Amino acid sequence: MDFHLLFFLIFRAGKGRWGYNTGSCYGEALLSLIRSPRSLRLQADLALLVTAAVWGSAFVVQRLAAASLGVFLFNGLRFALGAALLLPLIRFRLQLQASHWPWAVLGGVLLFSAGGLQQAGLLTTTAGNAGFITGLYVVIVPILMVRLMGAKLPAAAWIAALLAAAGIFLLSTGGVMRLVIGDLYELLGAFLWALHVILVGRMARLAHPLHFSIAQYLVNAALNLIAGLIFEQTSLALLPGAAWTVIYTGVFSVGVGYTLQMLGQRHAPPSDAALILSLEAVFAALFGWLFLSENLTPPQLIGCLLILAAILLAQRQPHPAAEAGLPAAPPAERGEEHA
Repeated sequence: MDFHLLFFLIFRAGKGRWGYNTGSCYGEALLSLIRSPRSLRLQADLALLVTAAVWGSAFVVQRLAAASLGVFLFNGLRFALGAALLLPLIRFRLQLQASHWPWAVLGGVLLFSAGGLQQAGLLTTTAGNAGFITGLYVVIVPILMVRLMGAKLPAAAWIAALLAAAGIFLLSTGGVMRLVIGDLYELLGAFLWALHVILVGRMARLAHPLHFSIAQYLVNAALNLIAGLIFEQTSLALLPGAAWTVIYTGVFSVGVGYTLQMLGQRHAPPSDAALILSLEAVFAALFGWLFLSENLTPPQLIGCLLILAAILLAQRQPHPAAEAGLPAAPPAERGEEHA
């Protein structure tokens, strides 16, 4: 399962229909084009763009689900469903190298902890504050990359991150913000979201994307379901009425969204990915306007434009492998023997 799969099938079809020489000539030329650094980056960025759109649409559904289901039970069920939907693609055989399992567990723990802190913060802060502070991971990611990994990022990458943060501030708060204790939880959660983006960016180059994704989904689902059964037993009676929200977010937000994130980050550095994923806020506002009749004020529209400007600026950067300081691993190390 990778971006090259479709083009590999085209290549094979060319061999079968036109004979080896013709199919090989055009097929190899096509594959050479598809595997060029510029093309790989475009494929990765498109995958991350779809991820942001899917997550933005799921935000509307999650708001509806919050009225009846506790956050732990909701997250546990949707991540378990997402993992179950992907298991047939790996023939129900979850295979990770022993050295990759601790990172998959860490990925699940980060998802669980970040989601929990976000929900805890929402008990006292506003949704606008939570959206802005969580979105600060677009700035936190490059900071952590420099501090933890010694990455060297160009000045334009920092400018793009700050532009995106300013855009998220205007989009989430409308330019008005009052800090409360819950904002501290949101900030801690933003650091965990940033760590997860960096972790996915690293493991996407080392482990098979589907196997690693399913492993972290299962860990996250187990932790959430345990917490849900302990703290949210009253939500069980409301589950039938909210089942559709679990199905939608489990299929699209988890099964499609998080998996496309893993695939996209194989060829996009974490700083690049964080910027594109920040479009989730834009898509959430768009879907909120379409389906929940929520209005967008002029400051919020300016915020959308700033985020888009930040992403366009980021696209002028060099090929992500050099920028991230994370050269792609050879096929054996990436776990492609399971593809």
